[in-house]
Amino acid sequence: MLKDLILQNRSYRRFEQDKAVSKETLSELVDLARLSPSARNAQPLKYILSYKPETNNIIFPHLGWAGYLKDWKGPEEGEQPAAYIIMLNDTSISSNFFSDNGIAAQSIMLGAVEKGLGGCIIGNVEREKLQRKLDIPSEYKILQILAIGVPKEEVVIKDLDKSYQYWRDIKGKHHVPKRSLDDLIIDL
Repeated sequence: MLKDLILQNRSYRRFEQDKAVSKETLSELVDLARLSPSARNAQPLKYILSYKPETNNIIFPHLGWAGYLKDWKGPEEGEQPAAYIIMLNDTSISSNFFSDNGIAAQSIMLGAVEKGLGGCIIGNVEREKLQRKLDIPSEYKILQILAIGVPKEEVVIKDLDKSYQYWRDIKGKHHVPKRSLDDLIIDL
């Protein structure tokens, strides 16, 4: 059921790094994005699949992991993602990707959950540095990076009380406050 996939689709930031994610699996996830709607049907998004440790090691230091967890610099060795999908805008097709990146990312992440994986959509990226490090041609612009792997942490949804900021308890369980449905719907 779709709601079950959405409930399982959390922003996981710690992974079973030794459990590989294959190029074929990443390709299947990108195929879900390919089949998703695209504004004006322009389809300007392209993807780099990273599933080899040496490439993952180049990507990892260019990512910001959890803005609200001020003392946490990201997952330690052994808890880093087994794979990444770098989402690019091909500016030779269109300089405006509208909301395609959000649609594509959600399709990929729901597909990952269906395969027993999890991930995190990372927008805090040192884009120019990483573009140079990976020698990505200039017509491609990094939009976001999807970290993919087998989750190594528990993420739970909580009712929003005073703050919408996520947090970790003493046992490392990640808590994500959500507004109530009544708070979201405005009756006219």
